[in-house]
Amino acid sequence: MTTAYITHTYCDKHDMGADHPESPLRLGAIQNRLIMGQLMDFLRRMESDPATREQVLLAHDEAYVNSIFARAPEEGHVELEPETLMMPHTLDAALYAAGSVIKAVDLVMTGEMENAFCAIRPPGHHAEYDKAMGFCLFNNIAVGTRYAIEQYGLERVAIVDFDVHHGNGTEDIFKTDPKVLYASSYQHPFYPYSDPGASHDNILHMPLEAGSGSDAFQAIISEQLLPALEAFKPQLIMISAGFDAHKEDPMGQLRLSESDFTWITDLLVDVADRHCDGKIVSVLEGGYNIDALGRAAFCHIRSLMKI
Repeated sequence: MTTAYITHTYCDKHDMGADHPESPLRLGAIQNRLIMGQLMDFLRRMESDPATREQVLLAHDEAYVNSIFARAPEEGHVELEPETLMMPHTLDAALYAAGSVIKAVDLVMTGEMENAFCAIRPPGHHAEYDKAMGFCLFNNIAVGTRYAIEQYGLERVAIVDFDVHHGNGTEDIFKTDPKVLYASSYQHPFYPYSDPGASHDNILHMPLEAGSGSDAFQAIISEQLLPALEAFKPQLIMISAGFDAHKEDPMGQLRLSESDFTWITDLLVDVADRHCDGKIVSVLEGGYNIDALGRAAFCHIRSLMKI
């Protein structure tokens, strides 16, 4: 199993303030845990190229993208919405984040790598077609998915999102796209207060109550996600890998443990092996307890590597 680890130093430079949970320390926590656990030597670490404006437009409204470019400050912070700020390095970080997913898609679709993990920030799954939201400017996984469909002619791409928060932005972008299955397990009721009864044939909501824990999580994945993936037969699996469902994370109360992230990743690797020659691109979303993030991401990446 050949796994790429794709990131860029600009992703560390985006900083919304010392008290903001989406911290520049997040990526270092993952890398340090991989080094401590002696996995980094077996990963292909690569730096991304920035996404072009045209590539970002695959998933976003042109007026919205233009506004993000226009509002990038030379100093200080600019508030896009109460939880999402821009500072001088934010635009570059966001472009390199989206570009990481594009690079991962190329590596996986050409067979150079079997799968890839994108260690990037700012995250993306709350960013809607024409709106920043929830720490997210550009929807990284949506940009990469649209790129995969256009560049490689794919007809069936599955996006699996196990962040504690529903990926409202990803649903907004793909809710009428039959080439994409979007499946999200998330705490409900909880931010962003999505409607789990929303009816779109290609969208699978898997809401879980606060405190659900491992048994409920594994049950809903086994009973709802797995049959949906088997029926869809994806040609590529994209993962919105949020680790804020961990029991130590301050941003959620689903009470998952590292073993749950190992379990779901093993399941997705098995589905990918059977349907799409192992093709998986995993993209970092949430995870705000720095130590728990490092441990959970380590387990996820180790499973991608089949170690």
